[in-house]
Amino acid sequence: MSLVEAIQVAIASGPAILGAPLEKPVKLATGLVYGYMKGVTKIVGAGVDLALEQLGPLLGSSAPGYERELVLAALNGVLGDYLEAQKNPLAIQMTLRRDGAPMSLVGATPKILVLVHGSCATDLMWTWKGHDHGAALARDLGYTPLYLQYNSGLHISTNGRKLAALIEETAATWPVPIEEIVLLGHSMGGLVSRSALHVANELGHSWRKQLRSVICLGSPHHGAPLERGGNWIDLLLGISRYSAPLGQLARIRSAGITDLRFGNVIDEHWEGRDRFDFAQDDRRPAPLPTDARCHAIAGTLSISATDAPQWDGMVPVNSALGIHATEPLTLAFPAEHRWTALGTGHLDLLGSAEVYAKLVSWLRPETAS
Repeated sequence: MSLVEAIQVAIASGPAILGAPLEKPVKLATGLVYGYMKGVTKIVGAGVDLALEQLGPLLGSSAPGYERELVLAALNGVLGDYLEAQKNPLAIQMTLRRDGAPMSLVGATPKILVLVHGSCATDLMWTWKGHDHGAALARDLGYTPLYLQYNSGLHISTNGRKLAALIEETAATWPVPIEEIVLLGHSMGGLVSRSALHVANELGHSWRKQLRSVICLGSPHHGAPLERGGNWIDLLLGISRYSAPLGQLARIRSAGITDLRFGNVIDEHWEGRDRFDFAQDDRRPAPLPTDARCHAIAGTLSISATDAPQWDGMVPVNSALGIHATEPLTLAFPAEHRWTALGTGHLDLLGSAEVYAKLVSWLRPETAS
């Protein structure tokens, strides 16, 4: 089955979360991808170039929004750095949204919550198994949730720089006085959040003074063995039946994907290096801010804190908690700000009632510490 056929079959079958299966394959169609297909050959060879060319009839605006966004998010995760470099219209541009629509300031509160999704994902995936941490925190604690949409194939530090500037711009035009800003990042999103803080500190952004908390869910602060083995992208693309056929492109690993090998968050972690070399982890420390509360949540498939496996299926517990064998690289999350969700996989961190209860306990004004 060709790539185009595989995606058409996937979309036609339709997941339960989207309702009844579609009666016939949906054409996601226009020829937007054709403009850059020829150049891909020079990078990864004719086989992958041909597979990419088959995506042309699938990536138009005529498909249901959710399905199309899943495919575009996966495509950007795989080769978003190339799409950006070629100024291809399929490259996702960073923006703040809510419910998949451009951010609205109607009803804005003094408490801003920025939610940053992970690699090959979309902001719509914050709704997981009927739960959305952002919407729930808006209901229970009065936050205004802003969901970041971004090209996860770019270097994490590139997205961090873009995010820092976007928050600065947003804060400057916020319609009510801001009391606090909270960053909540899942997987790669936690690293992008940390990178944004680093940039904001260097440039003296005003929003840093309003930052209260940074919370990372299953973030590979010190990388993930799957990326080192080249398998991270295979699992990410298997999340959705829409993105699974893109596994044919898995050997194109974007700058964002290779940053996950060790958890690169600043330019110095990757500049002047061949990102495909299997080098040792020689990053210089990128410490957490000391003037904001920083929290880390790990997941583990084990039902015991001591039993194997000590990972969530993608990220080891120690990496998610910022613990490194080299002490200078260990992130200084206070012990009371580290927590592990037992029996919880990587994506299930998004829909876990236990994880949400921990978020509330950390963010509720009378109990925050």
